[in-house]
Amino acid sequence: MKWTINQLQKSRNKELAIDEVVHADEIKEIDSSIRGVSPIHVTGRADIGAHKVVFDIRLKGHLVLPCSRTLVDVNYPVDVETTETFLFNTSGYETDEEAHQVKGDVVDLMPAIKEILLLEVPMQVFCDDTNAEGAAPQSGKDWEVVREEDKSNRIDPRLAGLAKFFDDNNPSDS
Repeated sequence: MKWTINQLQKSRNKELAIDEVVHADEIKEIDSSIRGVSPIHVTGRADIGAHKVVFDIRLKGHLVLPCSRTLVDVNYPVDVETTETFLFNTSGYETDEEAHQVKGDVVDLMPAIKEILLLEVPMQVFCDDTNAEGAAPQSGKDWEVVREEDKSNRIDPRLAGLAKFFDDNNPSDS
């Protein structure tokens, strides 16, 4: 995903469509918690100006990360939309947006893609498939994993009698 400035300038009046599959396996060396990276499908477009190029891209794929409970491999989906700006010539050009400086005369989108993927790695990821080999058990003697949704729908047995009290003493019946 490299273009020279001359190639981009030739396409300045046209929209440059992007639809490629890239391999970003190098991010495993940067972040040791990443065990694998699927081929990343990059789609979008580039708007080319006289002094800059703006890429509106979408990245789709998945990362293989360790489960925070059991260290089992978990496929973590990645679906990110982003805008990346590359400046050709920075002299006399001020911007409030974060932009990449073009070194030499080649615009390389891969470092930005790798950075985006690294930012998508969550602090914790959990294996949802309880039947997977090596997955964490969901219950044991005197304990069970309770999700927040299940917890909010369940009535504490110690307060069940109190719920019946309000049903029996309905003041509108008097």
